[in-house]
Amino acid sequence: MTYEPRTYRRAVEPEGLVCFEVSVKETDLQICAQRDLSDHAGDLVARARWDLEEYIRAHPHFAETLAPLEVADAAPEIVRRMAGAGSVARVGPMAAVAGVIAEHVAIGLSEESPEVIVENGGDVYLMGSRDRVLALWAGEEGVAGVGIEIRGALMPVAVCTSSGRIGHSTSFGQADAVTVLARDGALADAVATALANQIQKPEDIDRAIEAARNITGILGLVATIDGNIGAWGNVRLVSLA
Repeated sequence: MTYEPRTYRRAVEPEGLVCFEVSVKETDLQICAQRDLSDHAGDLVARARWDLEEYIRAHPHFAETLAPLEVADAAPEIVRRMAGAGSVARVGPMAAVAGVIAEHVAIGLSEESPEVIVENGGDVYLMGSRDRVLALWAGEEGVAGVGIEIRGALMPVAVCTSSGRIGHSTSFGQADAVTVLARDGALADAVATALANQIQKPEDIDRAIEAARNITGILGLVATIDGNIGAWGNVRLVSLA
């Protein structure tokens, strides 16, 4: 698996929104809102990371395990949500970190900007009422020129992607990309990771779709490998050509 610079951000031009970037340690966000809310976004990220980092400092296994992990009811909300999503998807809780932070920041900013999009390393959380199109991107070798239309009526919604071929996150599969839609950002992220782990060849796409259908809270799925693409649920694929 290789890391690719986030050059895709240069093509992001959501109508009616201003885009800016916020980075706090390893968290690197692109945010599009009705005005520049960099300071507020930075505070939201810092608070979420503080809760998570303090918990990991006391419970280092939380950050290390690749298996589901139970946490106490007294744990911070972000920790409980990540652990819960990991349990559903049968992966470690850190598989949900990008999705849960994207959602946390989007909800926090929605008080000042009802239309807001937060992207965290390919995991996106959208709020508002305007239809949007998200491009599917899995590197130069992946399916090109295809996007997912996200209707305003579906929002708020998380659109999270895992890849076995690009990115810095751990994956045991060979999928170009597995994209999962859900209201819950942590769940979408964890399930995308779990299903990407399972795809080794094109024939595995159907099994991933069947698995997604049986997880409560999953709204849709797109999976691609070696030029093959499969989709299920509340997904409308569109041409970007």
